[in-house]
Amino acid sequence: MLDAPNHADNHHIPANVGWSAIIRKGQMMRIIDLEGQQAVDTLFYSATDTSERYSAQDTVLAQRSPYISEGSVLLSNEGRPMMTVTRDTVGAHDTSAGACSCEANTLRFGHEVRHLHACRDNFVTEAAKWGMDKRDIVANVNFFMNVPIETSGALAISDGLSAPGNSLDLRAEMDVICLISNCPQINNPCNGFNPSPINVQIWTPEEI
Repeated sequence: MLDAPNHADNHHIPANVGWSAIIRKGQMMRIIDLEGQQAVDTLFYSATDTSERYSAQDTVLAQRSPYISEGSVLLSNEGRPMMTVTRDTVGAHDTSAGACSCEANTLRFGHEVRHLHACRDNFVTEAAKWGMDKRDIVANVNFFMNVPIETSGALAISDGLSAPGNSLDLRAEMDVICLISNCPQINNPCNGFNPSPINVQIWTPEEI
């Protein structure tokens, strides 16, 4: 892994919690899976107009692949580039399965899990810091999450492919607000049944 600048902004995000920040056009963002197999649910919004936000549908259609990987350009609902994946040590990241919610957990795993925290809770909390609410939560990227497509066309959630220290770099193509939910799911293997912390580093290339 290429070293980020010593003075890059470093954010340690504990297991289960949310985080958000503005990433300026041209800045780099690195997400590091510290312990491996940790799903990192992520959304991007234009910092100048939050009605423009990441579009999983446009991104999948444009790149003709259901997965995000090195070279992928994440498009907005206006068809504009928001982020480009410039380096990736994992190989494929999901953008189809969406974020876990208390309602979905209850439907899938039973009423006894209704009280468990979920990614949608984290997204709503972080979105509120930027003047948005639950109506602004759209289909997201699940970095490090392994979601193979079965022959029937159904999505399966399998053990994560990322090992401790795996990471990816993204370059901001516009000023964006980034929302992260460090996924708290413990009912399927997306986190290896053991949610763990991640690091996010942000820097400007000229700082290297």
